[in-house]
Amino acid sequence: MFAKKSNGAIAGSLVLAVFLWGGNNAGTKYLVTTWPPVWIGCTRFLCAGLMMLGIMRWTRWLGQLTPLSPSVNRDLWLRGGLTLAVYIIAFNLALQYTSASHVALYLGTSPAWTLLWEERPAMTWRSAQRFGAVALAFTGVLVLSWPSLRSGNARWFGEVMGVATSVLWAVYGRQGRFLGATLSGAEVSAHTMWRAGLILIPVTIVELVKISLERKSGFMLARGDFWRTDLIWLQVYCIIGGGVMAYALWNNALRHWKTSQVFLFNNLIPLSTMAWAWVCLKEPITPTFWLAMMLIVAGVVLGQAKWAKIPGTGRPQME
Repeated sequence: MFAKKSNGAIAGSLVLAVFLWGGNNAGTKYLVTTWPPVWIGCTRFLCAGLMMLGIMRWTRWLGQLTPLSPSVNRDLWLRGGLTLAVYIIAFNLALQYTSASHVALYLGTSPAWTLLWEERPAMTWRSAQRFGAVALAFTGVLVLSWPSLRSGNARWFGEVMGVATSVLWAVYGRQGRFLGATLSGAEVSAHTMWRAGLILIPVTIVELVKISLERKSGFMLARGDFWRTDLIWLQVYCIIGGGVMAYALWNNALRHWKTSQVFLFNNLIPLSTMAWAWVCLKEPITPTFWLAMMLIVAGVVLGQAKWAKIPGTGRPQME
């Protein structure tokens, strides 16, 4: 199914993955207007993680399963599952209070934040490049969030949670690199997803009970309007399309291209999300979106670019 190795086919598969993720983000934005945010993350991670494990158990589309040692199993719970559970709470809360395109753009800053953990400032060109990238990304975040922060309306909470989401995604990425020493990327995602889902079950129960008591309309899961057909099918799409299929395409590309080359396609996710939200949700494009996106994308590209000295001049040039 994923045997094609031509650059055109790989690039096309990545564009499709970005398209699916954009629909996932816009779909989640619609879901959080009706369903509790932790419930959405809990059920999605449980289903997607178990489905990915099943695919690896009975097919070779995502590679083979590796036997887990006790130490790796512990790290999957504490490093991967717990971080991912906190991340999805922040992500879904951000979508409740601000636009889907803003949340996706905040997520796009994650590669820049990882630079802060990877090295300390130094008097070198490489250090100036990397921390200049962080400065550009941070400026983009300020441009995007400043109108909501200054106005003091409820949307500011969504902007703050969007920034928290990007930091948590960077943290999860670092944990994934640690776990990737013994497991494939697909295994890390599958194992941490279903563990995050299990971790979220107690929080989900408290969330459902709390909302049911506040609304005084009976326990939410027992209500017929909770199981609306449109909500269920949208959740199914997010599990299969935005979860299993998109990751399968992404993982396939990582087998044939460099990680930095694949991750440049992350810059297209805010555009995909914005388009989905504009068409399907009639979500307006804020005036600060384009300027913030240019700053954030410039920061990410600058941070990932590799430079070398021009022979005979000592001046840097991009490789």
